[in-house]
Amino acid sequence: MLDLKYIKNNLELVKNGMKKRKAKIDFASLLENDDKRKTLLLKIEELRHKRNVVSDDIAKLKKSGKDATSIIEQMRDVSETIKKLDKELSVIEETLHEFLVTVPNIPHADVPMGNDDTENRLEQTYGDLKEFSFNAKPHWEIGENLGILDFARAAKLTGARFPLYLGLGARLERALINFMLDLHTSEHGYTETLPPFIVNSATMTGTGQLPKFEEDLFKLKGLDYYLIPTSEVPMTNIYANEIIDESILPCKFTAYTPCFRSEAGSYGRDTKGLIRQHQFNKVELVKLTTPETSFDELESLLANAKKILELLELPYQIVTLCTGDLGFSATKTYDIEVWMPGQDDGKGKYREISSCSNCLDFQARRAGIRFRRKDKKKPEFVHTLNGSGLAVGRTFAAILENYQQADGSVIIPDALIPYMAGQKVIKNDA
Repeated sequence: MLDLKYIKNNLELVKNGMKKRKAKIDFASLLENDDKRKTLLLKIEELRHKRNVVSDDIAKLKKSGKDATSIIEQMRDVSETIKKLDKELSVIEETLHEFLVTVPNIPHADVPMGNDDTENRLEQTYGDLKEFSFNAKPHWEIGENLGILDFARAAKLTGARFPLYLGLGARLERALINFMLDLHTSEHGYTETLPPFIVNSATMTGTGQLPKFEEDLFKLKGLDYYLIPTSEVPMTNIYANEIIDESILPCKFTAYTPCFRSEAGSYGRDTKGLIRQHQFNKVELVKLTTPETSFDELESLLANAKKILELLELPYQIVTLCTGDLGFSATKTYDIEVWMPGQDDGKGKYREISSCSNCLDFQARRAGIRFRRKDKKKPEFVHTLNGSGLAVGRTFAAILENYQQADGSVIIPDALIPYMAGQKVIKNDA
């Protein structure tokens, strides 16, 4: 959430940021309501001061034995007026808050201008694209032929866009989760967490999922509970409405969780395979930092995420998202896109496997996450960062497509063999 004072003092800069995002936001009502708020505050303050002064006068009259009835009646009227104005002020402040939580973050100056993902800026490529002596198959065909994926029975159990992993497929998914968590905790310095998979609306609002993206969420009927779309949500909110000490920053959290998304607006896209599911597994990375270190921490976060792909020897590219593709809460985002040779009818395609974002104090302001520097009394908002480290199902899919063999088998990457109890290849032994 942007600070109201910041918006007022930098209105043209904020408007330009919204224009870059193609976000149509009329700030006139915000400024008008803020003027009303200030007028009400002044009236209330004047009446309270008057009441305090007269209360002293009443006490003196009573002490001297004089009649204070008429003045007391006047003060009752004043108190009623204050109550009425307080209610009006509460409504205005709620209106201001409802407006502010719908305003996206301002893009960083380094973010390229653009309308959609076709205008993202390429930053880096890694790895050689494997050439096959046969037509590369997509992961869903490979997985079903090997008997390690069954989308038809998953649909019977639940519906479309849910996966069923079987045998070595389930083992490979679990191996990837453990491999990612081990690397991030033992080498990258993250603290492993196991957060709730269900959170309340305040937590969803803190990271920006609510109110704007409610249709993308799964809500439990009759309860203020939502299934998490990513563990970024609970991990970022661990210190919500708290003031923490600067000495514990940066806080670095990681978690494996299932994630749940309704995928509203994606009808007809990626209907096959593991790319766009209602339920999927993900290892997430979250950082809380001081303002002056957050962009250095973004580069570190990106390096931590892409290290997974390098150890698995999977080719990837890094892009900086343009203004038209930037997420609601982010000021700058890098996407890591893994090479998927079986996509696009065997021609191959890069697919997103992680988004690494710096949100500045946007989420912290919504969630009330502040820190206090040594020898300074006034607390400041932390900066929050998040990134997938990585999306497990998409990593699973990338392994199937990049390590597929002519006979339909799949080689296990060397880094995963210890997590697969020594298994080096997945074959169809039926």
